Amino acid sequence: MKTDARIESLLREVAPQALGALVRRYGQFEECEDAMQEALLAAALQWPEQGVPDNPRAWLTTVAARRLTDQVRSESARRRREETVAAMAPLETMVTPAADTMTPEGDDTLTLLFLCCHPALSAPSQVALTLRAVGGLTTGEIAAAFLVPEATMAQRIVRAKQRIKSTGSEFQLPPPSDWDDRLQAVLHVLYLVFNEGYTASSGNDLNRTELTGEAIRLTRAVRRLLPDNGEVAGLLALMLLTDARRPARTGPDGSLIPLDEQDRSRWHAPSIEEGLALITRTLAHGPVGPYQVQAAIAAVHAEAAHADDTDWPQIVALYELLQRLSPNPVVALNHAVAVAMARGPGAGLALLEQLATDDRIAGHHRFDAVRAHLLEMAGDTAAAQAGYRRAARRTTSRPERRYLESRADRLG
Repeated sequence: MKTDARIESLLREVAPQALGALVRRYGQFEECEDAMQEALLAAALQWPEQGVPDNPRAWLTTVAARRLTDQVRSESARRRREETVAAMAPLETMVTPAADTMTPEGDDTLTLLFLCCHPALSAPSQVALTLRAVGGLTTGEIAAAFLVPEATMAQRIVRAKQRIKSTGSEFQLPPPSDWDDRLQAVLHVLYLVFNEGYTASSGNDLNRTELTGEAIRLTRAVRRLLPDNGEVAGLLALMLLTDARRPARTGPDGSLIPLDEQDRSRWHAPSIEEGLALITRTLAHGPVGPYQVQAAIAAVHAEAAHADDTDWPQIVALYELLQRLSPNPVVALNHAVAVAMARGPGAGLALLEQLATDDRIAGHHRFDAVRAHLLEMAGDTAAAQAGYRRAARRTTSRPERRYLESRADRLG
């Protein structure tokens, strides 16, 4: 069992490197990705019995290349068209290479991430394709994580690959003028994957550790490639500091435990230490970006031994900076909570009134839940109870619904 887990971890690490080498050599992202999935299946079946090869990445690339060759031969035989054979000649004439000749000169993970996060794709498609091609998750695993039928997820991934193919994109890093935007897309996708894993938007479980773990692993991979990028370091620090709370976020029955009621001795100390060190180093070298500010907020929480020790004025100041860097209603909602904790619930409720007309957040269960919490702090139990129940009706997460209903019940 331990061997299988080790092999699974190894496959997820080397698969994007092998796929990147394959696409860089042959192009045709869709065909290469399909061939790599077959190679991964072959590895999962053969390696436990025959042992892990000396060069796992080269093994995967070689087997996938053979699948491509077989595919071309089959297609050629079916169509009998000379132009098809000629167009695919590099694959048709390829002999089976030695393992070391298939080893890529560098790590293509970042290029592969950029390709999966192509601006022509929607955010859900970017997430799905990243988890499939770079994360090594099967279509079934991705579908289960997002609670959609496997056929639906398969169609989404196929459409995403076809969309990339239709753009004529080559397997190379984007031009310098597009670098910042494309990197931000990569980081945003990893951020979305982590958030969906940390607080699942629907279903029975609050956490989906396969997604948070994958987001952290991939962000580490990006940081190895871009060690001097402050926002990459900031995102990794944010993930580590946030995920460190996971052991204390749920009770034995899976019920949600809010931040101010968590047993902080159960927080994962090594993740906190790593996250604090990361954000401390990166803030000293500027310029500061949104992920670094969010990580700094998480660090303030992590440094408080008890909820009452939290430096709320500092958090208010950080949220005000974040609003200037990345204004959006979720940041404004969190800022209102921080203001309420620092200056009293009335001040926070006043800020919420300004958000009440913003359709992007006003109909969301989090807005109702925050408003109910501040009303409870202010002593308006009837309005708070109604707010908790309204939030419970709106959420699709069962742990969150149970928690909100329990808050309402507690008020009478």
